[in-house]
Amino acid sequence: MCGIVGYIGPKPVVPVIIEGLRRLEYRGYDSAGIAVAGSASGLELRRAPGKLRNLETVIADQPLHGNYGIGHTRWATHGRPTEENAHPHRDCSGTLVVVHNGIVENYLQLKQELVAKGHRFVTETDTEIIAHLIEEELKAGPDKGAEALEVAVRRAVKRLTGAFAIGVLSANAPDTLIAARSGPPAVIGIGDGEYFLASDVPGILHHTRDIVYLADGDLAVLTPAGARFTDFDGSVVHRTPQRILWDPIQAEKGGYKHFMLKEINEQPRAIRDTTLGRVSLDSGQVFLPDLKLGPEEFRRATQLTIAACGTSWHAALAGKFMIERLARLPVEVDYASEYRYRSPIASPNEIGLLITQSGETADTIAAQREMTSLGIPTLAICNVVGAAITREAHGTITTNAGPEIGVASTKAFTAQLTALFTLALYLAQQRGTAAAEHSLHLVTELSKIPGKVEEVLRSVDDACANLAKSFSNARDFLFLGRGIHYPIALEGALKLKEISYIHAEGYPAGEMKHGPNALIDESLPVVVIATQDPTDPQSVLKYEKTLSNIQEVTARSGRVIAIATEGDHEISKLVEHTLHVPAAPELLLPILETVPLQLLAYHIAVRRGCDVDQPRNLAKSVTVE
Repeated sequence: MCGIVGYIGPKPVVPVIIEGLRRLEYRGYDSAGIAVAGSASGLELRRAPGKLRNLETVIADQPLHGNYGIGHTRWATHGRPTEENAHPHRDCSGTLVVVHNGIVENYLQLKQELVAKGHRFVTETDTEIIAHLIEEELKAGPDKGAEALEVAVRRAVKRLTGAFAIGVLSANAPDTLIAARSGPPAVIGIGDGEYFLASDVPGILHHTRDIVYLADGDLAVLTPAGARFTDFDGSVVHRTPQRILWDPIQAEKGGYKHFMLKEINEQPRAIRDTTLGRVSLDSGQVFLPDLKLGPEEFRRATQLTIAACGTSWHAALAGKFMIERLARLPVEVDYASEYRYRSPIASPNEIGLLITQSGETADTIAAQREMTSLGIPTLAICNVVGAAITREAHGTITTNAGPEIGVASTKAFTAQLTALFTLALYLAQQRGTAAAEHSLHLVTELSKIPGKVEEVLRSVDDACANLAKSFSNARDFLFLGRGIHYPIALEGALKLKEISYIHAEGYPAGEMKHGPNALIDESLPVVVIATQDPTDPQSVLKYEKTLSNIQEVTARSGRVIAIATEGDHEISKLVEHTLHVPAAPELLLPILETVPLQLLAYHIAVRRGCDVDQPRNLAKSVTVE
């Protein structure tokens, strides 16, 4: 959610922090601030509402000096996005500051206690109480300096309930940065005589590839001499740096107007990398060596429960069709945010699966821990090696999409679909429900998907840009699909509403007559996913039923945009606009159908002048519930 960057080392501190915050802009924010210390001026603070450029203007007018510091981009949860509410937040003395990602659930109780002790609060935020709480704990100790600050932070965080990743610095603790994590992500960068704190890897990747992911309950103390790690009780913990293999250029726009457009065009590579080394084109076998559950556990499994949020939930719905059809294993799909609140009942030999781009989504972590408490072993599909969910899972399928900067997920989604198809075929092979010949056919078809996505990118981009001219002023959109194509309709609607702010709804095509037909008139664009696999009788039947739904819409003057299979010329006679995708097996068509929906949403958003990469009110990694 919020962006955090801290630095201690020989480089000028302000440029390092500002550059890092800029690389974290994709997380979404509405104010920014920075604090530095280590100069004769003590601790200096600059903040501004709005975008990072506003903070840079403030700093240009009032330069900062120091050799260690911390910066923050805030996404408002408690209090309006104003300069006063922007981070970092100070204690009463003004010598100590805190930045925070997350929510302090007991802040009102703590605030009342601190006010009674004479503390003065000047913001509407929950974060400010952390600074005052540390200040109060410092009063309890006789000493000052770095050791006293470390003890005070440790005592303070043990009193917080909720979710938090914090960074702390004090003018009275020279050359010291302290970080603590309980929930939202925090990473420590290990450089050559320099150390970094960040809420996500891209913020510091231009300086170091050696990263330590803090675990829940970790506290890190950074000084010029090194990085130390303890738990909240002060016991030393050992954390081994991981080498990040991303090329930093992957986090740049690469000549594209927006990160989202770049990431849409990176999908062929992301899909290839997600299958690389996992499938054999000679035998059709699937290899998932990072799954710690054995073949017998997969054969005994009676149910797979998938929990995910947002776009990942749509991938999970599509994965249900893949897994049930290929592996003949019943699949339940839950919103991660709802899972633990429905008092779930564990089935014998049930397996859990978490799907997440970041691996740090608070609701998904909560669902995983609920599964674990019920004795359900969990697997993960994740785009970030070493993320929280992967550390607690009994095996992970990494999606290898690389860093995704745009808030609206694109390449991570198609990589998730690819991973789910691979998992479905793997389960089928473990459970004996896939013949060798059929497996080889599906693996061969999977290997063709990246090239087919490239073909879609070439063939429909201009058409989607032209459609945007006609439909960018629409107030509502309806997206329809049947079977495995229904989750893709949901995803198409989500992409459009996320980045263009047009109300859009995804619906099962067969349910039109049960209500949505009342919405249709000449002003309503209806996007219908009407692809088919002619070799699959079920697919052909769904296609025929979908044509009937299209006729229901056109009979009521609805304006139809159809996603159809190449070679289908009949559908063009029924609808106003058609976007074609290459032929593929039924279970692989969703990957291809997604691309024109992404491009349609993108071009409409651009034409409406929206902030494509950072939609209002949204954040990339939602690390609070």
